[in-house]
Amino acid sequence: MKTSIVADLHLHSKYSRAVSQEMVLPTMAKMAKIKGIDLLATGDFTHPLWSKELDSQLEEVSEGIYAVKDQKNLGNFARYILGTEISCIFSQGGKGRRIHILVFAPSLAVVHKINGAMLQAGCNLMSDGRPIIGLSLIQLCELLWGVDERIVIVGAHVWTPWFGLYGSQSGFDSLAEAFGPYADKIYAVETGLSSNPLMNWRIQELDHRSIVSFSDAHSPAKLGRELTIFKTRQAASGKRQDEDFGFQDFAGALKNEGNWEIAATVEFYPEEGKYHYTGHRNCQVVQSPEETKKKGVACHVCGRPLTVGVMHRVEQLAAREINNDQLKIKISPEGVKIFRYDQRPDYMMLVPLQEILAEVLGAGVNTKGVKTEYERLITQFSSELKILAKAQLSDLEKIGGPRLREAIEKVRKGDIFINPGYDGVFGEVKIWGEKKSSQPQDKKEQMSLF
Repeated sequence: MKTSIVADLHLHSKYSRAVSQEMVLPTMAKMAKIKGIDLLATGDFTHPLWSKELDSQLEEVSEGIYAVKDQKNLGNFARYILGTEISCIFSQGGKGRRIHILVFAPSLAVVHKINGAMLQAGCNLMSDGRPIIGLSLIQLCELLWGVDERIVIVGAHVWTPWFGLYGSQSGFDSLAEAFGPYADKIYAVETGLSSNPLMNWRIQELDHRSIVSFSDAHSPAKLGRELTIFKTRQAASGKRQDEDFGFQDFAGALKNEGNWEIAATVEFYPEEGKYHYTGHRNCQVVQSPEETKKKGVACHVCGRPLTVGVMHRVEQLAAREINNDQLKIKISPEGVKIFRYDQRPDYMMLVPLQEILAEVLGAGVNTKGVKTEYERLITQFSSELKILAKAQLSDLEKIGGPRLREAIEKVRKGDIFINPGYDGVFGEVKIWGEKKSSQPQDKKEQMSLF
């Protein structure tokens, strides 16, 4: 009996720019189960051609939840919720704004109404799967909730400098400033790869909002880089609870009401994200928040403005530090470091399996050797998430050898080195490095994540 759902609800179809042509419904649903994912967003439902594919290929299996018509077996293929990302470019408060927003719809009928309303408002939906529109966030809320009040709006990768709600380059300082009278109806924000929940918990206006994490995948291999785990509050029964999960359960979990809740998130190490630190990639200048406070935000090599990173932006907006008395760092029975703060959902940080295998084998991430070993391990353990977080270390050693066991154990404990990302350059993970990741130390308690 399954009482939890692993979800990745931010991704793009083949109709978005710089996205793999393999990002189609059957392939994504199959790859999702390899990753350990139960529920995906469709992505890009505003694009006319993708919308037609959703109509022809999907069948509703529970309220607002869909499956590819020949992939209804929940054990083998992921299901879908109707979601998209919208890029709003507008001026407000004397400043140009570029903000990405996630939108979730309760049915295909509502999707068609949304698309019709956006076309009527002059939006170009054909040019990109993630449409670029000239509406402000307030105007977009008016349009969407004028169509259907059940629609869910979530701030996408809110700290990304260029397109995040709180972004240093074109974002806002608060949800109230961004959404005006609709701020109280924004129940969740997405961390993005360069932040984790702990960083977001320093922001007071997020105290009563959900923190979610998704992959923003542009190819099947990138699915599951970040995940959100939903769990039923109901007592166990003889029936699979996940089969009844519907759109209103999803919306209720974000509001922290109803029969489902957010149990945990699975995170990228935020240092690995490409905007974690402040810097200028052309001059290879990288600064921590402490260095930025001392040196400022001009490149000391060329004098041009640095891209202010997520860590520094959090420092700018946070009104408080984390209360260490409320922060608990525990170890699961499988050796995974789990973070729990106050009454918020747990989270853990992992490294994608292909990156781990690349270091284990001393080969490139995209090499044939890494791909072959990845597929062999999936055959043995059923999913990437199981390998990363649930499989017994002894079993990993038996199947993959002592070096794989050591690598997985170090990732689970956070005993790794990461050269932080900056100004669009991804951070570099080293499992066997000279330094350890600067994460808080463990407390010798045990708990289970999911």
